Amino acid sequence: MRTSASRRADGRTGRRAVATACIAILAPAVCSAQSGPSRFSDLKTFFTQAVAEEGIVGAGMYLVGPNGVIDSAFAGYADRDSGRKANGATIWHWASITKTFTAIAIMQLRDRGRLTIDDPILKYVPELSEVHNPFGPMSQVTIRQLLSHSAGFRSGTWPWGGDKPWHPFEPTKWSQLVAMMPYTAIEFLPGSKFQYSNPGYVFLGEVIARLAGEDFEVYMQKNVLSPLGMTHSYYDVTPYHLIGDRSNNYYMKDGKAVANGLDFDTGITTSNGGLNSPLSDMALYLRFLLGGQAGGRADGQYPLSRASLEEMWKPVVSSGGTAEKKGSVGLGYFLTDFADGDRVIGHTGSQAGFRSFFWIHPRSRTAIIAVFNTSAESEGADAKPRIGRVFGGLNDRFEAAVRCSSTC
Repeated sequence: MRTSASRRADGRTGRRAVATACIAILAPAVCSAQSGPSRFSDLKTFFTQAVAEEGIVGAGMYLVGPNGVIDSAFAGYADRDSGRKANGATIWHWASITKTFTAIAIMQLRDRGRLTIDDPILKYVPELSEVHNPFGPMSQVTIRQLLSHSAGFRSGTWPWGGDKPWHPFEPTKWSQLVAMMPYTAIEFLPGSKFQYSNPGYVFLGEVIARLAGEDFEVYMQKNVLSPLGMTHSYYDVTPYHLIGDRSNNYYMKDGKAVANGLDFDTGITTSNGGLNSPLSDMALYLRFLLGGQAGGRADGQYPLSRASLEEMWKPVVSSGGTAEKKGSVGLGYFLTDFADGDRVIGHTGSQAGFRSFFWIHPRSRTAIIAVFNTSAESEGADAKPRIGRVFGGLNDRFEAAVRCSSTC
């Protein structure tokens, strides 16, 4: 049975550990003058070893540049019982990485003159007037604040129940969320600080659907996924012709990985965490972020202009950090700024047994993306797999490799 905690796409699992580039004890192999795949050999070795040591059933990782995939690594099974190995065609669930696609769609609508990101959310979702806001009128909550997780909404998508085996995976109807709005409160002054919020992105999905006059998933397929060439990507339940590529997902229970099943439906919360895609499609997305021409597409054929995309990477609110590495949130993306002016940009994902992340390094035009289909049912300090350890190790080595490219 899925627990209520693990059912929520919180997107926070595996936040990166503090790293310093080019410290030999961290990643000596990547601080050389090597180029191409060899520069990331330490990263691939760690990936393979960590997946095995942590008991992860299946995983995949790509290194991507503006012209395509630089290198890849796969381990284990997409589906253990059938013996299907993980590979570039395997379709994984990306959980909260979905939010970056939702944010792109909002910016699309902004660029087409359908909204401004400083509009009050009440202009498009008037039902939110029922939310209790002790800090002022709900009209002060803006689309920009929702995009940057600074609107004051709670973190959890659906904190009322959901822990019974007969409950739906996530709320299935908008009316269910509306019914809870009088019991929802704004938790801090909107715009004053960061608090990761899944409901905020559900509300943004509703904005997209209402302005488009069609279901969120339909708009996204036509206006974001198709322009990127992501032909094997979709939301929620798998189309019949792709089920043979779908990864199962697993919870570790009493030292054994237990399958959860190939499909689940994120319901009305799909704009928050419903995307499914193979790494081969996600590589096209990363090429777009890196300024490449995935599928031969020029900038004007992409879902968003370069200028608007880079606007999304400007800090809106701080998310903490140190003097050496400061975190902030832009419009749908998390930013890490180093003391020397360097930056990485990305997002994480966590839902059911799936865990994932991607980070891009604009200066070297290099990106890493990785996904795992196994997690601990209860994520205590000693629970395996220790996804935080895997994420941290990969991220540290990636940072060391790309930052060493011009500083070592």
